[in-house]
Amino acid sequence: MAEHISKQFDLELETIRTRVLQMGGLVEQQILSAVDALMAGDVPRLDKVMAEDALVNAMEVGIDDDCLHIIARRQPAASDLRIVFTVIKIITDLERIGDEAAKIARMGKTIHQSERFQMPRFREIEKMADVALAMLRRALDAFARLDTSAALELAEEDQRLDENFASELRQLITFMMEDPRTISMSIDTLFISKAIERIGDHAKNISEYVVYLVKGKDIRHTTLEDIKRETMGR
Repeated sequence: MAEHISKQFDLELETIRTRVLQMGGLVEQQILSAVDALMAGDVPRLDKVMAEDALVNAMEVGIDDDCLHIIARRQPAASDLRIVFTVIKIITDLERIGDEAAKIARMGKTIHQSERFQMPRFREIEKMADVALAMLRRALDAFARLDTSAALELAEEDQRLDENFASELRQLITFMMEDPRTISMSIDTLFISKAIERIGDHAKNISEYVVYLVKGKDIRHTTLEDIKRETMGR
């Protein structure tokens, strides 16, 4: 009987892990669609991205509810409880990534529906989005494989993404100073760039939760050197 309960509990945990990865896949698609539609000026597709945010929210609520039921029914031991807590943290970040994708779509729609004397250049935004999306994929892969080394890689990538955002910000400020007619466009573009930078932050958070899950160490708000020591076992 005890063995049966244990196997059933393991199956419940594995089902939740699978649903987290499915939620991550939906969020990835949201980002891809938002950026592609932004580049193409595809307003109906931007509307679709905003509407799909409700699906991400629903997945978060459903998984969160299942986690709470597991805690109440199973009263899991420390290691299993850590899995449940990690899942709750990860889906919170995934939901916020979905919010950022919806924000990209919303600002993109504003840009493409307005009568501007010039459209913004999205090449740098596209590059930033590629980095942020790759970070999210690596974070989800780290969760699937319990790979703590990804935390170090993503921390370094997040620094580069922050630098890219700072560079984009300086460029937009220059545009606004040189020609006040670009202010509205530049502010909308800045919101999009910031949303992408925040996606990178959330992806880094997910990789840090993997370290917590595997090693029981909370490496949030730590330096790169501290992360390196924890992930490499030094």
